[in-house]
Parts: sequence; structure tokens; C-alpha cells
Amino acid sequence: MESSSYLTLSNHMNDQSWRDALQDEFEKPHFKQLQQTLNKMVTDDGETVFPSIGNTFTAFNLTPLDRVRVVIIGQDPYFNENQAHGLSFSVLHPTPPPPSLKNIYKELISDLGQDKFQIPNHGNLEVWAQQGVLMLNAVLTVTSGKANSHAKVVGWEKFTDRVLEILNARVGQPIVFVLWGQYAIKKAKGIDKNKHHVIESGHPSPLSVKHFLGSKPFSKTNQFLQADGSTEINWSL
Repeated sequence: MESSSYLTLSNHMNDQSWRDALQDEFEKPHFKQLQQTLNKMVTDDGETVFPSIGNTFTAFNLTPLDRVRVVIIGQDPYFNENQAHGLSFSVLHPTPPPPSLKNIYKELISDLGQDKFQIPNHGNLEVWAQQGVLMLNAVLTVTSGKANSHAKVVGWEKFTDRVLEILNARVGQPIVFVLWGQYAIKKAKGIDKNKHHVIESGHPSPLSVKHFLGSKPFSKTNQFLQADGSTEINWSL
């Protein structure tokens, strides 16, 4: 764990556009409590929290608010060493892709063809984020070895609800929201479908992959972007 205190977690939001948009949120009691809860977990209880404190806001720092074109919502970070780094579904180099990401790769080949996507030997999706894909987890932290351990305990849900409100209210270029599984669909229920594009399917987890494979979210996303006069996402890694 880096030496920085979770009591000043908001300082790790480096992108100015998101800092400005979320400034009021950082001052709210529930975010102050969130910082205190995380600080107690690490300082008093000796827990290891993923991702590292400096990577908590990677999704925002790599994808400024005015550059968001696509949002892919995940639930919470991976909980093993050398996996989570602040982007939903993505893992640090050189960690091999976890099961859900392997299924995402399968769908990419099925959807786009092997001429446009070849399975890499890693699971790092930063190049998507750099093209305007906000890889947003609903809960931004997790305790080592304990899946979903910070859901409803830390309070991230209110924070990411506010993020979605900001995106929904943004004027100009419509955003493509890619929602995999009922959790993501419910999380984004407030998105205005008359203003933005929404693509829904099952989750890529092995438990629900039959409702994910064949859904073609990547080509559908690019069709929406092209229709709106925006550059397509290059999904190759």
C-alpha cells in the first residue's frame, strides 16, 4: 500500500475536468465517511485494499469527462494481487486475463473477426480508456481476497451514481452505455435512452456467459458512434 492516506483520497483524482465536476461530491458527508472507512480498514484493521490508492481513480484520469464516448460498467475490482488497477474488467500487465475477460475476448473475435481482433497475452485495457471508453466499476475498492467486500460497506455506490448523473446530463455527443448483467442494467436505469445509447446483455462471467456471447456489443457501439459522426473505437489490444 502506498503511503498516502485514504483521508485525502480525492487528491488522486488528477484529471481536472472530473475534479471540477465532482468537487461538490468530494465535500459531501458520505464521501468524507467513505475516506474514513477506507482509512480505518487499512490503518487500524491492517487490511490490504485493491487497487492501490494511486490507481483508485484510473478510469477518470485516463478518460476525461469531455472525452467520454463509451461507458462500460463493472461491479467491483478484482481482489487478487497484481490484478485491479482502476479500470473495470482490466488487469495489470503481465497478469493473464481472468475468466470474464477471456469471454470478452471470445466475443470480440466473434463480433469483429480475427482480422480486427487477436487475443493478446495480457488483460490490460488501458488503450480503450485512452480512446474515450470509461471503464467504470460501481464500487471502486475491494479488500484482498474478498470479492464484493466493499459493496454497501464503504459507500461507493452514491459516488458512482453521481458520476452517472453527470454523464447523463452532459450536453453534446451522445454516450454509448454498455451494460453487462442485471447489476449494471439496474445501476444505469436513470440514463436517458432518448439522449444516449444503451446496449444491454448478460454478464461475461462464466455463470451467465450464454446471455453474453453473440450480443455483439463492440460492433454495435461503433455503429452508434459512426452514426453520431464520431470516430470508432479500435478494440484491438
